[in-house]
Amino acid sequence: MEYSLPILFFFVAFIYSSVGMGGGSSYTALMAIFGINYIVIPTASLSLNLIVTSIGMVNFWRNGHGRLSLILPFLVTSIPMAYFAGSLNLSKEIFQWILLITLILVAVRIYVLGKFKFSFHLLGVKKWVFIYSLGALLGFVAGSIGIGGGIYLVPLIVIFGLGNEKEAAAAGTIFIWTNSMAGLIARTQKSPLDFDFILPLIVAVIAGGYIGSYLGSFRFRARTIHKIMGTVIICTILFLFKGVL
Repeated sequence: MEYSLPILFFFVAFIYSSVGMGGGSSYTALMAIFGINYIVIPTASLSLNLIVTSIGMVNFWRNGHGRLSLILPFLVTSIPMAYFAGSLNLSKEIFQWILLITLILVAVRIYVLGKFKFSFHLLGVKKWVFIYSLGALLGFVAGSIGIGGGIYLVPLIVIFGLGNEKEAAAAGTIFIWTNSMAGLIARTQKSPLDFDFILPLIVAVIAGGYIGSYLGSFRFRARTIHKIMGTVIICTILFLFKGVL
């Protein structure tokens, strides 16, 4: 595991950062598969999300894809919910169930919804209800299990006509970064980071995140690349089912 996780995390950061995401779903999935303590997993995932999306913000926003008016409304509810969830003392069973449900939805998003190409525009009250509700839900997920929510937010921005693919990716970096910071602040108030464990992973995701976000900000149009990591998600779902049933 000393070398396996850093190598795997490099590729996760490269793949996810190329489309404006932090990779939290796969970091969490891999650490669960490798049997990492469930208390450590969210803190580590949030820390790595911060690093990858910090790099992504620079590359996507300096290439003109950022739009604050797009992402700020989502943050109104997501930041307090991420902090609230990060301050909770969840049992291992509750953590596993939240993670399991979240990963199933990730798999559905990758393998089912990813095949559909449709869009429609939200207007008026429906638009704001959608934005505030989604922000709160994804903020809670970020703080509780370390999945930043970008894997849901980025495609939904496009589907609901709120922005184009590059604008959605840029918005995703801000969304994941802020929620990860809020959740991490809450969690480190209870227990400090395990730097001996996380330092090699930090080095790996810095390298992968820089290369992936640099190429993705102006070159990649990655649509099916998440299916590669979808295999990891499916394996984790089966692993968790075995543990909670």
